[in-house]
Amino acid sequence: MNTNAYKVAAMYRFIDIADIPALRAEIYAFAEENAPSMCGTLLLAPEGINGTIAAFPSDMDKMIDFLDSKLGVRSANEPACEFKYSSATEKPFNRFKVRPKKELITLRKPEAKPHEQVGTYVTAEEWNDLINDPDVVLVDTRNDYETKVGIFEGAIDPDIKIFTEFPEWVEKNLNPEKDKKVAMFCTGGIRCEKASSYMLAQGFENVYHLKGGILKYLETVPAEESKWEGDCFVFDQRVSVGHALEEGDWKVCHGCREPLSPEDTQRAEYEEGISCHHCLDNITPERLKALRDRQAHYRAVYKDSHDEHSEKSA
Repeated sequence: MNTNAYKVAAMYRFIDIADIPALRAEIYAFAEENAPSMCGTLLLAPEGINGTIAAFPSDMDKMIDFLDSKLGVRSANEPACEFKYSSATEKPFNRFKVRPKKELITLRKPEAKPHEQVGTYVTAEEWNDLINDPDVVLVDTRNDYETKVGIFEGAIDPDIKIFTEFPEWVEKNLNPEKDKKVAMFCTGGIRCEKASSYMLAQGFENVYHLKGGILKYLETVPAEESKWEGDCFVFDQRVSVGHALEEGDWKVCHGCREPLSPEDTQRAEYEEGISCHHCLDNITPERLKALRDRQAHYRAVYKDSHDEHSEKSA
């Protein structure tokens, strides 16, 4: 049995896209004909592409060649662009979706223009030296359910529910006259493209962000040299990854979407794919039945697709 059955690609690129409906249709058609195992989500906006997808390796290679020919997604040395691979032992997404959006990552601040200006990129290899500087204010730009899984040592957690709350937090807690050096990080780098562009527009002069995000740091920096504490939340059914991008032990509650530690899953309120201690008391009997029916259907569909792949690989 293949222990790395799925190849996972995370990407973004800020690039002008003129006709989103046409490109969306092309991507769907290509996947159906050339990459039937494709799953995950791609977001298309006038400002570019963002997403994480997974497939059997041969299907993934075909899809990335196609996306690269259209949008240059492999242009990792270009500004406002990132691309990386990892793997998953099980299918990490239920289906394949290509969604049109107004913004790749919603901030609702038109002055944030990654096409025109972004903060200074800092590589994973350089990151420790930067954040060791006592004059640097280290800020996590992610949402609260992500930061509970892991965070950099000494970082400020803004405790925001959604990214659109970040500008208000900056306005209340940071000052361009006082905070001369601000370093930010996020999962894969894209939120910091928007956040750093926004902060430059607000008058902050020395704004830094981790190139490739936490994922690149965990992939690159050895655990014994790391300043990362915990795991990194990821937006797929792996839920979390650790150093060397090894799959972590966290799960996510399908009832309320809260990340759950191994200790949380031992609680009496936890039912896999159904509920946890955060939400069980608030779930109606009708909702509970719907969740159980969905979980039973998912298990049946996954077993059928996994058995079919095993037979083809034998």
